[in-house]
Amino acid sequence: MDISYILNELGEERENYFNAIAPPIIQTSNFKFNTVDDFRKALADEYQGNLYSRGFNPTIDILRKKLAALDGAEDALVFGSGIAAVTIPVLALLNAGDEVVCVENPYSWTIKLFNDFLPKFGVKTTFIDGSNTSAIEAAITPQTRLIYLESPNTFSFDVQDLEAIATIAKARGIITMIDNSYCSPLYQQPIAYGIDLVAQSATKYLAGHSDVMAGVVTGKQELIKKIFEKEYMNIGASLAPQNAWLLLRSLRTLPIRLEKITANANKVIEYLEQYPKVETVLHPFSKNNKQLDLAKKQMKACGGLFSITLKNPSLEKIETFCNSLKHILMAVSWGGYESLIIPACAGISKADFDVNNPRHILIRIYVGLEEPEYLIKDLEQAFEKI
Repeated sequence: MDISYILNELGEERENYFNAIAPPIIQTSNFKFNTVDDFRKALADEYQGNLYSRGFNPTIDILRKKLAALDGAEDALVFGSGIAAVTIPVLALLNAGDEVVCVENPYSWTIKLFNDFLPKFGVKTTFIDGSNTSAIEAAITPQTRLIYLESPNTFSFDVQDLEAIATIAKARGIITMIDNSYCSPLYQQPIAYGIDLVAQSATKYLAGHSDVMAGVVTGKQELIKKIFEKEYMNIGASLAPQNAWLLLRSLRTLPIRLEKITANANKVIEYLEQYPKVETVLHPFSKNNKQLDLAKKQMKACGGLFSITLKNPSLEKIETFCNSLKHILMAVSWGGYESLIIPACAGISKADFDVNNPRHILIRIYVGLEEPEYLIKDLEQAFEKI
């Protein structure tokens, strides 16, 4: 399916809303029925239509069709946040006594889900170096029901072999799920490699303007329906139609935004890789990445997110560098128009900071839509402070 058709036409039956070019926000909580029999059918299977906007809504339906098509999936569900798009499917798939194999160091709230939340319900998680496919296979037990991936990983950008892991899982009847927020559907399509469920923080590239919180999960309709019928409806983490409309707006410009962001980031990375005060640049397409061939096999490009480490790092040096930036903003997330920085040490108490821990000294940078020369000047003046 052509991407231009997906982003600009799919799901938009304009004759149903006065031939308006932009789809409307259907701002309603519920929908009327003409007969008791129609009402009965809707109550019996809410997945089939519009009954109550906690489930489906016409504005959200347009978005679901587009997001599923972008991933090459049969169906999609949208949520009020990215972590809801991870948590609710996981809850739908697992029962007490089940086990999960998860890559090391995923998104912080994903770690909390597996470490703190699921054990309350008798679910155990084993964290494994995702770059080692053999280690993932060795961690599987008869109780394993889910393999959870995040490729590339947050902060360190390790890559997992999606096709190999999907093959291992399918042979054992295990469901695979991945957080694909880093790449977006434009730069990586895990379903094509056999992954069952693809989650994303739509807050990032899909929304792209730092004004929407949303999440999405895509996959086979059978799995999506299973998630919808109980956990999705019971927990009530659906997306508001206003935010669905903003996402539809943002999807129109997704390709051109990602193209510009990627080009900007490549120029900034080229500068940083040669800068004497930078020790390493962690980036999936870096020539120094030992997983470069795998990354290029699975990913079309990398977007704007990467990490650096400073030469002879210290907590004081990291903080001084980050505090000295004037135009690159210190904040969480990525994918918007604005460039951002987040030092890993911000999530660690000063007493626990260990300069010898590779994770503690990482500085994550997101390059947005500003001109790269403008960002390089900001980095340059901050480097001068250290």
